Amino acid sequence: MSSLSEPKLIAGNANRPLASSIARRMTIHRGRTVGLVDARVERFNDQEIFVEVYENVRGEDMFIIQPTSNPANDNLMELLIMADALRRSSAARITAVIPYFGYARQDRRSKARTPISAKLVANMLVGTGIERVLTMDLHAAQIQGFFDIPVDNLYAAPIFALDIKQQFGAAAADVMVVSPDVGGVARARELAKRIDAPLAIVDKRREKPGEIAEMTVIGDVTGKKCVIVDDMCDTAGTLCKAAQVLMESGASEVHAYITHGVLSGPAVERITNSVMKSLVITDTIEPTEAVRGAENIRILPTGPIFAQAILNIWNGTSVSSLFEIDTLDPIYEGVFHRG
Repeated sequence: MSSLSEPKLIAGNANRPLASSIARRMTIHRGRTVGLVDARVERFNDQEIFVEVYENVRGEDMFIIQPTSNPANDNLMELLIMADALRRSSAARITAVIPYFGYARQDRRSKARTPISAKLVANMLVGTGIERVLTMDLHAAQIQGFFDIPVDNLYAAPIFALDIKQQFGAAAADVMVVSPDVGGVARARELAKRIDAPLAIVDKRREKPGEIAEMTVIGDVTGKKCVIVDDMCDTAGTLCKAAQVLMESGASEVHAYITHGVLSGPAVERITNSVMKSLVITDTIEPTEAVRGAENIRILPTGPIFAQAILNIWNGTSVSSLFEIDTLDPIYEGVFHRG
């Protein structure tokens, strides 16, 4: 047990509903009120970000809840400035809880004279005095190695597995997990193992960036309820086309389980008009009104798993125990409802 009295949460403006959800779940676990530290995170007229913490945080174990989603630069700067404010206020330890880690797609040099922005962001976070990072489904697992501090990377796969078992029930035997590209096979295989389902792959060939010339299904999906799994969905072009190809290949229905619903530009309209029966995302990125209003989009909560992970970090106990369905089942008891 930590020598500090209680873990303390502070949130930026990126996803206040998720921060409040985490605080509520921690209140349930602790049996005492866990609230968000009173602070203001605002902008001056020239859009400079200003942070003021109204509570004493000296010697406290602080957890900053702030995904670096759109607008990525603003939310990243909020996170950095909050960390600096806490460090200068003598917080004992600062953990950045970043449910969605922006810039993760820039994890390598794809061409000459290009940056590795994910590494730059890692350097910035460490430079502000952050001592630990908690995130979910990094786009590339090797990003953990960009940090010289501990990084706990949670997985949405066990949450998805629980939901699939609830939603499909007896029909779960007809489910086939599908990777939307060759690079995502490991992620898809992990979910397939958890629900004891076969695996298929949609192989795509690009003529140039942003355009998909051809898609081929590897595996027999005839009569199967296909579940596409991926870490993020941006404009949804690839996802919707993959669903169309699967239906043309004989699938009975297509669903998608995506951790981070970036859903920019025409994404919601594309998903609404697609052949997909449902798209399931998590709330690591605060859903827009359009996303909430889409009939075939469902949102799964990550508050329970983040709350437990924060408590485990504070207690000095295992975070990897949350990778297992048996551990998450009681944490998510009563959260899922049969659709």
